[in-house]
Amino acid sequence: MFRAAVRLSVSGVRSLTRVQPGCQGALAARCYSHGKEETDEEFDARWVTYFNKPDIDAWELRKGMNTLIGYDLVPEPKILDAALRACRRLDDLASAIRILEAVKDKSGPHKAIYPYLVQELRPTLDELGISTPEELGIDKC
Repeated sequence: MFRAAVRLSVSGVRSLTRVQPGCQGALAARCYSHGKEETDEEFDARWVTYFNKPDIDAWELRKGMNTLIGYDLVPEPKILDAALRACRRLDDLASAIRILEAVKDKSGPHKAIYPYLVQELRPTLDELGISTPEELGIDKC
């Protein structure tokens, strides 16, 4: 028994004293991005196309908005217009209001962004019959 314990401890000490060949050289710099940089116009067009799909379902709408809100940006009015129209095609008023709430929350401390977006989206909101959270009185909760 003692012999087995000594053998294990000796092999453990040997493994600690060995130099690992992979650790000797300097660390290599890695380039993670091999694709081309997406411009703002291409980004907007990609999301407008996504929300303009005629066969979009409620799950894809929520997934797209969740991904879009996860980015470090406030979506452009044309992207929000396409998303609101997708909500109307799905007859999903709750998602439309959630989109407006998420954009207001995403605007954060920049108080001028949300009124600008509502101003730009006003024709679409009126056309689709969508009220803002402020008009519904649910922004004070």
